[in-house]
Amino acid sequence: MMAFSCHCNTLQHTATHCNTLQHTTTHCNTLQHTATHYNTLQHTATHCNTVQHSATQCNTLQHTTTHCNTLRRTATHCNTLLHATTQAFSDMKRTQYTTTHCNTLQHTATHCNTLLHATTQAFLDMKRIRDLMMSLSFHSNTYCNSQCNAP
Repeated sequence: MMAFSCHCNTLQHTATHCNTLQHTTTHCNTLQHTATHYNTLQHTATHCNTVQHSATQCNTLQHTTTHCNTLRRTATHCNTLLHATTQAFSDMKRTQYTTTHCNTLQHTATHCNTLLHATTQAFLDMKRIRDLMMSLSFHSNTYCNSQCNAP
């Protein structure tokens, strides 16, 4: 009976070992499953970080694009203003040229008016002198005739 009892003890001991091994295997399987989940979560977190980084870059690019569009519109406005300023300057130069001509013409007209006034004065003076000479001639002729025809 002893052999049977020993055998039973061995079987019982082996069964306990098997149960312990089975329990340990269950724990190992749980740990392996948890490790797989952890690896999956770590991989997902890496993807999330990559996506978050990409989203940040997209936001930066979108912000930069908005600034570029604003700068492009500003450059267009500047070119329009530059063209208008250039045109205005060109018009101003033409106006200045015209103004210079007008001033020259006005100056010339003033000279012409002065000369016309002087010519008119000279003409009137010459007319007075002629009238005076005619008057003197008349008086001279009358005097001469009265003297020449005196008895």
